[in-house]
Amino acid sequence: MKKIIILCFFVVYLNASSYGQFFSQIPQATKYDPAKVIDPTYGIKIYEKLNFSTGGDSVRNDKKGYACQGWIQDTYLSGAIIHKGYYEDGHLTTYKNFYENGTVERSFKSLDYKRCNLQVFYPDGKLKSNVVYYERAPQLWQDYYSNGQIEYQEESDKKMEYLLMRKSFAEDGKPQEIFEIVDLKKKLYIKKEYYENGNIKAEGAMRYNPAALDYQKIGTWKEYDENGKVTEENWVNGERLAK
Repeated sequence: MKKIIILCFFVVYLNASSYGQFFSQIPQATKYDPAKVIDPTYGIKIYEKLNFSTGGDSVRNDKKGYACQGWIQDTYLSGAIIHKGYYEDGHLTTYKNFYENGTVERSFKSLDYKRCNLQVFYPDGKLKSNVVYYERAPQLWQDYYSNGQIEYQEESDKKMEYLLMRKSFAEDGKPQEIFEIVDLKKKLYIKKEYYENGNIKAEGAMRYNPAALDYQKIGTWKEYDENGKVTEENWVNGERLAK
């Protein structure tokens, strides 16, 4: 029994050692000044042009001019890691970017042969954005405020033919706009718009017109002023009817 325990410990040690050696052998290609590569709003965007799965169209070459292959690791001027990515023919297939303090700034991975996931984080590690791409187009998009409150979310159907919903919120959680499907077969939606204080501003129905690739107002729409007074308008296929 003692020999088995020692053998298991030895195998685990070898695996951990090999894993550490593997990442320590990743070539360090470039060193970056954090003040020049970390955008205060959008984070570390310099690698997105190399991500073909999210719309990038650039290729990363090595010092000899060949398209990069395999793992590559970049660092800050301080030596802290900014990027670890796996490249195929110069394009990123999976990667993580890091803030200088070691916190993950974003993480990208494939979910299957058509879908992939990109997550972006605040410097304190809280989730900032979560995007699922389907054949290079966003199928699900979620943005969050730094307090954790959802800011924006949009989702399309599995075939990327029409929207299922689109919603936006203020930092305190009050809704700004709600647009969501209520009848899948007829492609009918309800849309609501709000004032900053959370009071309703406008509401009505819409229908998706696949021929026009457009969401068109239909039926009776109600608009409210800031005092709550309501006015009504009637719409047919995106055209407002004369009173």
